[in-house]
Amino acid sequence: MSGESSSKAVLLDRMQAMMNASPFIRFFGMMVKSIDLETAMVVLEIKMRPELERVPGTGQWHGGAIAALIDTAGDFAIVLRTNAPVPTINFRVDYLRPATTATLLAIARVRRAGRTVGLVDIDVEDAEGRLVAVGRGCYGTQPG
Repeated sequence: MSGESSSKAVLLDRMQAMMNASPFIRFFGMMVKSIDLETAMVVLEIKMRPELERVPGTGQWHGGAIAALIDTAGDFAIVLRTNAPVPTINFRVDYLRPATTATLLAIARVRRAGRTVGLVDIDVEDAEGRLVAVGRGCYGTQPG
């Protein structure tokens, strides 16, 4: 393993450990799939479970689970800059279509990370690559 891929693997493991330290995030079973330090991008994955369904037996994701994925992905994109979890200031979600696949991916990209506030755009895609929701979050850039 090259030095760069080794350090990226260490960072991925460290970020996953930070996420797993939160009982809320651990409940959802969110997993870090990839990171890009250069572009401050994080990709998280979540798998469907009955507790995350909007209506039992439909396979349709509850909007709250999608919102939690968006907020967490945005937060951890800023973590790439701060090296520690940061507080959410505000975030919004626009749901574009019902999400019904077994997994969802959140792709979070830092738009700006200033001295006190960072702005992140988050796309949520289903397992077929369709955009199901978009989010934008503001996060403190001072770990707290």
